[in-house]
Amino acid sequence: MKQRTLAREVSIKGSALHTGDAVTLTMKPAPVDHGIVFKRMDIHGTPELRPRIDQVTDLVRATTIQSGHAKIHTVEHILSALHGCGIDNVLLEMDGSEPPILDGSARPFVNLILKGEPIEQDKDRVYFELDAPISVTRGNSSIIALPSDEFKISCTSADDRGIHTQHLSLTIDPEVYQTQIAAARTFTIYEDIEELLKLGKIRGGSLDCAVVIRGDKIISKEPLRFKDEFVRHKILDIVGDVMLLGMPLKAHIVATRPGHAINAELTKVLFAKLQERKNGGVKKKERAPIPSMVLQTETALDIRRILDMMPHRYPFLMIDRVVELKSDDELTALKNVTINEPFFQGHYPGNPVMPGVLQIEAMAQAAGLLMLRRISTEGKTALFMSCDKVKFRRAVRPGDQLIIEVKMTKSRGNKIGVAEGQCLVNGQVASSAELMFAVVDNVDVE
Repeated sequence: MKQRTLAREVSIKGSALHTGDAVTLTMKPAPVDHGIVFKRMDIHGTPELRPRIDQVTDLVRATTIQSGHAKIHTVEHILSALHGCGIDNVLLEMDGSEPPILDGSARPFVNLILKGEPIEQDKDRVYFELDAPISVTRGNSSIIALPSDEFKISCTSADDRGIHTQHLSLTIDPEVYQTQIAAARTFTIYEDIEELLKLGKIRGGSLDCAVVIRGDKIISKEPLRFKDEFVRHKILDIVGDVMLLGMPLKAHIVATRPGHAINAELTKVLFAKLQERKNGGVKKKERAPIPSMVLQTETALDIRRILDMMPHRYPFLMIDRVVELKSDDELTALKNVTINEPFFQGHYPGNPVMPGVLQIEAMAQAAGLLMLRRISTEGKTALFMSCDKVKFRRAVRPGDQLIIEVKMTKSRGNKIGVAEGQCLVNGQVASSAELMFAVVDNVDVE
């Protein structure tokens, strides 16, 4: 199959979902091997961004990419439409940070692409063809990618109560995408709306661009477009998120309860395989991408992985090893307390005792690592916000091994976490606390 672009320039206007700002998006034809490129016309220098998985910085209810100071939010619907319609080369000019949400589906973008008249170019399309099965797991969500000579998605969508469980399997080509997937609208759980608003999300949201689920009821400005519209939109998101690989894919994706975060994890694994293949099949350690989140396959972390994940360094890194990741919600780490610790010089001379505040810091760092089981660290820092119910029960001295146990009790949109922690020595509790911390963009702490 040949590469494809548009025959002519086309534009569309609307409001952005999360910022609420008015934005104009213009699609322009591009030459062979140009790829899909966003261009921020509203920023000095009109920076360009290529949507790739190594540029993803936020996955809370949307996919955000960033290059330097320029960001594009909620790229999944426009990428899905381009991928689904088989468009390889296009320049996307925008006068805002987010494409318009329109009706919450990819159908308006598909109609815009068709208006621009897709045309073949004089060079063959290059696919990434999977040669071995891969899988990723995240809590009760999982995705398996299997080798295939076509792009197929089998998806099961479900909520925690099992009320809206749906399943669909489709081979994705332009005709199937345009008729069976593109019109499926985004949806949200009613109880999540308030929290999303607190996080500064969905400022432009309304029933014009989303379906709301409240218990067993569906709140929508128009009837459902498909009886299984929810699973079809999940497939729409997968089509968009895997396009962050940077090229079209041939594989059979089997997804259970997918979302942007686990879609990104799958694409990261695919991207690593793509880079390995470009390197002639030899994985060069110095060039291998370092995972910027705690992978579901990791049940323990050595000091090298901890340093990959955390910004802390000597003398303020309070974790030597994560000995067990029991789940997304529980973690056990250790800190070897030695006489060489710098704080023992003054706390106290002749009677060295580890400061209680550093035990709290150790619990907070462990809780931050647990949060990174859910999100990427790229462009992010976990900030310790507060502690409550603090108790100190025994002194910690040189030669002790501090066992740090934390359990996540609350998580608000992968932005704010609350955890219970305790430090033990020889099986006895030395200290305990309830901790709150926030995950923020690095720009917010500069």
